[in-house]
Amino acid sequence: MPSLPQPALGRSWLPVSFWKLKYCIVILNQPLDKYFRHLWSKALLRGCADGGANRLYDITEGERESFLPEFINGDFDSVRPDVRDYYASKGCEFISTPDQEHTDFTKCLEVLQKKIKEKDLQVDVVVTLGGLAGRFDQIMASVSTLFQAARICPLPIIILQEESLIYLLQPGKHKLHVDTGMEGDWCGLIPVGQPCNRVTTTGLKWNLTNHMLAFGTLVSTSNTYDGSGVVTVETDQPLLWTMAIKP
Repeated sequence: MPSLPQPALGRSWLPVSFWKLKYCIVILNQPLDKYFRHLWSKALLRGCADGGANRLYDITEGERESFLPEFINGDFDSVRPDVRDYYASKGCEFISTPDQEHTDFTKCLEVLQKKIKEKDLQVDVVVTLGGLAGRFDQIMASVSTLFQAARICPLPIIILQEESLIYLLQPGKHKLHVDTGMEGDWCGLIPVGQPCNRVTTTGLKWNLTNHMLAFGTLVSTSNTYDGSGVVTVETDQPLLWTMAIKP
């Protein structure tokens, strides 16, 4: 029962325990949460998508030399001149990706994947900070990037911001361990892009049995866990998993 199309995480995984795995970080142009420092220290590779460099620069005042990204990419319409000058002076690589058909997030994943190959890094997951707050159109762009990501990067990609985590479940059966103590109270399954015709779950308070999930009919939001510590999800189409995480 392959839980993920990407073999790195195996048949089952712990959504909020990714820091025990080998991971890279992508920083988007949205406020950073306090846990980013813990994640930064253990990351194998760190990149900022354009204005994400501003966020990193601002939150690390007084300790910036300890938080230098390996690269910053984008069309550089968002990164401030003072931020660009600072990171350039510290040797951070600036990679121009002017393509207007894709978001800075999507282009950052492309650069990241090239860097992983060049450095021959063994990476389990990509952790993205930001992308779930502010403008709704940009939130949806972040979700869209998860759908595109399978063609860009063979690794699982999760997005974190504030109390939310999202991850795109590919068709198949997934086993999620939700007993780390860092899970919040709610979770959900969102059929973005197309209906999911057959979804079956266990481990939730309100389980599904060969249910169809689609906008306009049924969407599993504000769900929670049954206390077993394990959630299984079987879906015939890509399905967005979302859950609360404790700050």
